[in-house]
Amino acid sequence: MTVLRDYAAALSQPTLTGAVLRYDEVVAPDGTLRPSWKGLADLAVRLTPGDLARLDNEIRQFLNNDGVTYARPGQVSDAWQLDPVPLVISAAEWAPLEVGLAQRAELLNAILVDLYGEQTLLREGVVPAEVVFGHSGFVRTMARTTGTDSRPLVIAAADLGRTQDGTWTVLSDRAQAPSGIGYALENRRVISQVLPELYREAGLHRVRPFLDAFRSALIQTADVDVVDPRIVVLSPGTHSETSYDQANVAASLGFPLVRGSDLVARQGRVYLRAYGGTMEQVDVILRRVDASWSDPLELRADSQLGVPGLSEAIRRGTVRIVNGLGAGVLENPGLLPYLPAASEALLGESLRLPTVATWWCGDADGLAHVVPRLGELAIRAIDRPGTDLAGPDADLDEVRRRVVAEPHRFVGQQRLTMSQAPSFGGASLEPQALTLRTFTLRSGSAYRPMVGGLASTQDVHRLRASSKDVWILKANPEEADAEVLTLASVQARPAVVPRALDDLYWFGRYRARAEDTLRLLLAAHSLNEDFKSRPSSTGGRASRVLLDALAGVPVDSTEVDQRLRTILLDTSRPSTVAQSFSALRDCAQSVRDQLSLDVWKAFGAFDRASWELVRHEHSYQVSESAGRMLNATLALHGVTSNMVRDEGWRMIRIGGWLERAMQVAQLLRLVIVRNGLDVDRMVLNQALLAADSAVTHRRRYRGYVRPRTVLDLLLFDDENPRSVEFALTELRRHLGALRASTGSTRPERLLEELIEECRTADLTSMVALDGETRPYLVKHLDQLSRQLVRLADSIASVHFETAPRMRPLGPMAPPGGPAVSTP
Repeated sequence: MTVLRDYAAALSQPTLTGAVLRYDEVVAPDGTLRPSWKGLADLAVRLTPGDLARLDNEIRQFLNNDGVTYARPGQVSDAWQLDPVPLVISAAEWAPLEVGLAQRAELLNAILVDLYGEQTLLREGVVPAEVVFGHSGFVRTMARTTGTDSRPLVIAAADLGRTQDGTWTVLSDRAQAPSGIGYALENRRVISQVLPELYREAGLHRVRPFLDAFRSALIQTADVDVVDPRIVVLSPGTHSETSYDQANVAASLGFPLVRGSDLVARQGRVYLRAYGGTMEQVDVILRRVDASWSDPLELRADSQLGVPGLSEAIRRGTVRIVNGLGAGVLENPGLLPYLPAASEALLGESLRLPTVATWWCGDADGLAHVVPRLGELAIRAIDRPGTDLAGPDADLDEVRRRVVAEPHRFVGQQRLTMSQAPSFGGASLEPQALTLRTFTLRSGSAYRPMVGGLASTQDVHRLRASSKDVWILKANPEEADAEVLTLASVQARPAVVPRALDDLYWFGRYRARAEDTLRLLLAAHSLNEDFKSRPSSTGGRASRVLLDALAGVPVDSTEVDQRLRTILLDTSRPSTVAQSFSALRDCAQSVRDQLSLDVWKAFGAFDRASWELVRHEHSYQVSESAGRMLNATLALHGVTSNMVRDEGWRMIRIGGWLERAMQVAQLLRLVIVRNGLDVDRMVLNQALLAADSAVTHRRRYRGYVRPRTVLDLLLFDDENPRSVEFALTELRRHLGALRASTGSTRPERLLEELIEECRTADLTSMVALDGETRPYLVKHLDQLSRQLVRLADSIASVHFETAPRMRPLGPMAPPGGPAVSTP
């Protein structure tokens, strides 16, 4: 038996009396496959549990390599989950759904225009005013503004569930800042690679045309007089629950991902703080920050995520926001009972898609219906509709008290029995409740749904959630996908904001720091493995010198392995490899729209090396995992070498060369000590190995290691990429090529002084002994380290700091408030 046959057989078994029967997305009540799956039967039914396990592992690796994460509100970021079995919808099923979704988006747009304009719906009593004005998503400062777009709703999302009779029903609308498109694109990319035969044979619609249409829609949103509009994606930052989704959308569209601090509003216009002190006017903002956080001047004064003065620019019509700043009111579940009447009033049409039965408690009849049925209905606050207040563990008396006290703030909704779909549970396919998020886009004068979407499944205990790719089949396999006419646009040099340059600079520094720490750790571990049974020997003493230099404190011989594991795995301790990679990942997340996907493969390789180290306690695993981590850091260097030679690439190089100089100076300061001739020679040999200069030294000096030769190679050799002088020379080259460099800026002056001091330093004096120390060398290395720190500070002040740090205009809100819409 294969997994699909086993699944169908399990569904045909008699159920317990009273068990809820759900509509199954794959298997019909008679045990046969649904029409949407019959064309895939030949390939699908061959899948065995082993095949699905292999596919599941491949999917996890793909997602890990791409760095796909999602954080539920209040939780830490975790790996994105994708099930190997897609949701398949036939052309016949999709056709009426597509029409209904387009109509619904048109209706929501009409409602949005009316609520912020003439307010006909409120004046004629079609929609109670309390439903609108009592909802936090209604932005009063945007009401009746002359600059309001006639089509402020550019992108809308709807969450759907299929009822027991197979009817798709709208559960909620998402209009504030709909998320999920980036995840849907990633799901399709991964599934098409792990199921290539099934994907090719299915004859399904592609999702790429929707992305092209999205780009064109944003361009068309700009004022008609703007020839080449500047469009940005406004994000709350890397700590957002859906930061991956935001970055993937920005990268796929080709628009810069920015934060509120990257923008400034002046004289009723919004500008991008570009590198070099220039300001570039922004024409369209695709926002992923909720409206209330978007303008601390007129909305939430405690917000540090928005742009002070944004509301005024919107009112003047100098910048267009996608979606409009007040679109969050459309997510109010209190509007749902009134949508059929609103459709008749605004469109002159009956609402095509059914909506989950909803009763607004601000209406006397609604309250009378809801209160006696608290145990049957889902009770939701109109401002936080995602939570069912009358869930299994709820205190219904307390819920009743809250609803009666402020009835206009609550709705009651029918609890629907959602359809189920097979999801891989590790050994077999298991039925799980399914919901579907669809996306509808304004395309010209009409609305056009994505021919696909983002499906989510959850087990009956709500313990495990996953996503599914959504396949919409073509009526005819030869049918062409709808193509989008790409709007002509002149070529423009992408603007780089100083905040992004700062992240790229630290990307380079953390990468170099991780590499040099790993090289030293491997050298120390190798020596320790050879002499750990002879701690008093020359090799044992040399090993302790390196281990002490690596750990920063004396290390007992009995705890070497654990200390090295800590350096590799502990993210909470400064200067560990794990901490450097964690910070490196944060920097990469901030500029994800500017980096190759291959960057995340390197992070995936690092993660797998860490997991192997945790799993295996053998000492050899330390060097094995450290070696793989080193390969990951070198891969990052290689990937970024293929970047366009712009300011971003130069900042990565500047950060890397600066860190290299710092690390070499620190290494020499710790190992050029007197421990006896034989010990010193062995320590210097390992230091050369850690600096990746052992082969060069052996060829140049015939293998004879002395402090003088090591210092010459690692401090003053302008042909050795591992030397301080080489690093400083490269720093000068890249720093001088930046637009903000004039030849006389403070970083350039400090760098010239450093290079001059290195070139005039007396190597003979440095190696001279005074008792047990080399005082001139110690003084030179300490002074070099201090000057490199001063240089780093001056680079930050000249090239990254363009404006004062944003401060809240009012008291800070308690932690936990949402700054961005969640899926």
